[in-house]
Amino acid sequence: MSGMSEDPSAKVLPTPGLTRRSFLRGVGAAAIATDAILGRATEAAEPAAEAGPDPAALNTVIAGEVKVSLHVNGQERPVTVEPRTTLSSALRDRLEPAVTGPKLVCDAGTCGACTVLLDGKPVYGCSVLAIDALGKKITTVEGLGTPEQPNPLQAAFVEKDAMMCGFCTPGFVTTLSALLRDNPHPSEPQVREACKGNFCRCGTYPHIFEAVKAAAQAQE
Repeated sequence: MSGMSEDPSAKVLPTPGLTRRSFLRGVGAAAIATDAILGRATEAAEPAAEAGPDPAALNTVIAGEVKVSLHVNGQERPVTVEPRTTLSSALRDRLEPAVTGPKLVCDAGTCGACTVLLDGKPVYGCSVLAIDALGKKITTVEGLGTPEQPNPLQAAFVEKDAMMCGFCTPGFVTTLSALLRDNPHPSEPQVREACKGNFCRCGTYPHIFEAVKAAAQAQE
């Protein structure tokens, strides 16, 4: 297309200047570059910046994928995404090495297997765009503990045999770890309410509730 830059570097956007609105304009063939995205490239022309956006910059088209940085489990992780890329896809399919703890099961925001913490709040990774996670702290089940040093809830899940096939387990552990952080001694109704967005097809709910109780006692 005429007017497009052939310079590959034009497809790389600096994360600090990237906004969801400007990025989403790229759904389909291209994204329109606003002064918020390209401001750093025109900083030298301060008088023009004071007068308003450079018309040439507004007409610049950025096609395809862009490079951003996601803050995952305490580390800045570079990743190349499209405007439509979900957070789950970015973590599982585009990071190197991949973060595969959050499972992609329903891909419709109904089962909770892909749950991650976004600034400490449980969210469905399949229902959040990767660009919506820019500048936020992403915590997956891998960031809660390790096989050598599990967090209290992970240890209790093993002790109470709170999993079968395991596909739902990361989502439950992530959701309920956030619950125990905010409410160290939840009642069973509070536990049920917290994980109502997570679905276990194997029916291990009684064991899961016992695991939360055991983890709460272990934190005392």
